[in-house]
Amino acid sequence: MAMSDQTYTGEVEPGGGSDVRELEHLTITKLAVDPQMSNNCYLLTCRATGESVLVDAAESGDALLGLCDSTLEGVITTHQHWDHHRALAQVVEATGATTYAGEPDADAITDQTGVAVDARLHHGDRIPVGDQVLEVIALAGHTPGSVALLYDDPTGHPHLFTGDSLFPGGVGKTWSDEDFRTLVDEVSTKVFDRLPDETWFYPGHGNDSTIGAERPHLAEWRARGW
Repeated sequence: MAMSDQTYTGEVEPGGGSDVRELEHLTITKLAVDPQMSNNCYLLTCRATGESVLVDAAESGDALLGLCDSTLEGVITTHQHWDHHRALAQVVEATGATTYAGEPDADAITDQTGVAVDARLHHGDRIPVGDQVLEVIALAGHTPGSVALLYDDPTGHPHLFTGDSLFPGGVGKTWSDEDFRTLVDEVSTKVFDRLPDETWFYPGHGNDSTIGAERPHLAEWRARGW
């Protein structure tokens, strides 16, 4: 069921409908896929030009293609883990969209999907969505090349697509103490130290949250070590 910005919740389930947020210049469509992994996929569409990009072609290619049309310009893979790119080949073959991924994860994504990464992303890069722009925030730790995508709404609060680097309740999973410290430091300095409390963020699984809701718990996350 489509919802306006005022009624958007971000609460979606695999097999269910999408939730749609209409900003002044950008439409955000959130769809959950795969009952086992419950991945979130996000279609971002410029309201002026109709051009769009897809964040994580995670699974259910037919459902994702049902959201997209010939104006799909790009597919951004937030990181190399298998559950975030299972429909990448199908979507790219059908649309010819440009593929994007963080430089350190790009080769692994190609090895796993057979899809070449056209644009290897670095911190601070900018990705056009029609006449709007996403800024790349590199967040190493969950994987070496994980990226978040910042839409700094010129007429509202920022919106951040975090992949598996940040969730309500903590940072993403890591597999060593060193990686955990890296991820907490990256999220602290590049996200919490920079963005205002009203920033709404959209993770790779589950419900959304805001920076303000999570900020008081940073020290707790660091102390518990996961």
